[in-house]
Amino acid sequence: MATKRVSQPKQAKRTIRGPEIAELRAFCAAVDLGTLGRAAVSLKISQPALSKRLRALEAAAGTKLLERSRRGVVPTAVGRRLYPEARRLLQQADVVESLLESAPSEKAPIELAVSHTIAEFFLPPELVAYQADGRRPSVQLTIANSNAVRRMVAEGRASIGIAAAGPHGLQDGVDELEELELLEDEVVLAVPQDHDWYRRRQVPEERFLATPMVMRDRDAHVRLCVEAELAERGLSLADPLIEAASTAVAKREALQRSAPVLLSALSLDEARDRLHRRPVTGLSFPRGFVVICRSLASLARQDRDFIDFIRRRRP
Repeated sequence: MATKRVSQPKQAKRTIRGPEIAELRAFCAAVDLGTLGRAAVSLKISQPALSKRLRALEAAAGTKLLERSRRGVVPTAVGRRLYPEARRLLQQADVVESLLESAPSEKAPIELAVSHTIAEFFLPPELVAYQADGRRPSVQLTIANSNAVRRMVAEGRASIGIAAAGPHGLQDGVDELEELELLEDEVVLAVPQDHDWYRRRQVPEERFLATPMVMRDRDAHVRLCVEAELAERGLSLADPLIEAASTAVAKREALQRSAPVLLSALSLDEARDRLHRRPVTGLSFPRGFVVICRSLASLARQDRDFIDFIRRRRP
């Protein structure tokens, strides 16, 4: 009687993806410097972004590459075998990048998206100084509100963005962006000289909350910042007197209507605008602007150089 052969199911092969250059840079920096903090500083990225790259590399390898402790990190046995090969690959990547950048072709423009406040009150002199060299690439500029800037960078429609830092929308992918601090700002209350609050040294909180004011539109970060701060305290503003589509319109309406207005401190020139800043008792609305990108390590060198240039005055 013939025996029936039972075939054994084949084991599925593990699919191994190739490591990304940014992940290998993160791994080698961690091994070289001994801590994730120092490695993140050397690569000019946040420590969470560095940890994310290391986790992705270890997932691709299917094993741990670093032993982590309070004292820092050291490579595992597999990590020690990987390190010299990764170093050689990174050296070759640097050579290839240098060859590509030295090719005698026209450089692609830097794709930059910025918020309205940055475009009007910060960027113009920076761009003039950047282009003064005469050999740097051109800048292709798009201006939108901070939420739109974040979406553009997340979707690859801009390589670099400058946007206000939180609160912002929670669209898919937007929270995965890398951020670098650029400058500090705050939202301030300003009034014309013929308004009652001009004669006050401070505006009482209850009067501020109850008074209809000139405000930016609902999607503007100036307004989102104020509303988010007040919501944390269980407070809210009165309905706006008028919603302005831009800072210039907001200033004009405040003067014409003799009304208080909420503005970015960066945008306020009291002598020129004829609007005067007045603090609100017990309230302040600080915010900042950040440079954003999907992955700093994966940017072209000219994009990284541009980021270094506009952040050059930071300590």
